Amino acid sequence: MEKMENGQVSLDGKELEEIRKKLIKEQRETKIRKFLKNKLSVTGLVLVVLMVLIALLAPVLAGYEPNEMIVKDRLMAPCKEHPFGTDSMGRDVFTSVVYGARVSLLVGCVVSVVSAIVGMVIGLYASYNKALDNILMRICDAMKAIPNILLAICLMASLGASLRNVLISLTVVCTPGIARVARSAALVVREQTYIEAMDALGAKPNRILWRHVAPNILSPVIVQLTFNFATAILAEASLSFLGAGVPPSVPSWGSILNEGMANIYTAWWMIIFPGIFTALTVLGLNLLGDGLRDFLDPLTN
Repeated sequence: MEKMENGQVSLDGKELEEIRKKLIKEQRETKIRKFLKNKLSVTGLVLVVLMVLIALLAPVLAGYEPNEMIVKDRLMAPCKEHPFGTDSMGRDVFTSVVYGARVSLLVGCVVSVVSAIVGMVIGLYASYNKALDNILMRICDAMKAIPNILLAICLMASLGASLRNVLISLTVVCTPGIARVARSAALVVREQTYIEAMDALGAKPNRILWRHVAPNILSPVIVQLTFNFATAILAEASLSFLGAGVPPSVPSWGSILNEGMANIYTAWWMIIFPGIFTALTVLGLNLLGDGLRDFLDPLTN
């Protein structure tokens, strides 16, 4: 730090860098405090963490194997031995529900992450090349014109019922939404002065897109990713409920609901408990997504 003749203070580069880091740290801490003060966002985070822990600890929490059948206990109401009751084959519903959390969270995680990566690539290149933009966005528009669940059913009908095909189908369904979000954000970033300056200086398009545009569109993509996570869980449950999702031998909230429909008047617990777990997971993800939107928005204080 040096004092100039006119009384002003001059800072060297090292001091300016320290001040910049301090300001960034304070801004991050302020946003974290704001996030923690948002009770709905914290509730969403707690619900999501709770469901993840249930899925990870399924072998510890469950007292039976997922497909273990105790015929003498079939359609037993909730009791000490079976907290969530049993199904028509004598399987413990609590065990099926906690193991079903693994399938649902796996589908949601894989579909949301892969669709975010693919959609971000499509959106970035569509924002840079107008000819490519017209082709890719018209394909996305055509896919978005079809209801998501109907498109997923059509894909599953052609691919066959399996967990892998569920992942493929739902990734295809969720990618157009991410692509449009990424393209819109990239178009805004590309209008910034520093992007135009780099373009004028002859920087390669890939360098501009991946070094300078991509990092600045991560916020809306991450927020959309959390919503796609919830959408994928609901879609997987819907497909399994309709018999077009994972095989019946794989525990899934949707397949439990499907079986419960046949016994809805005599075994209400087969509908209530997987429905509660599905609703709480989707609610938690949506609340968390709303909180992340405020946390990652650079315009919020």
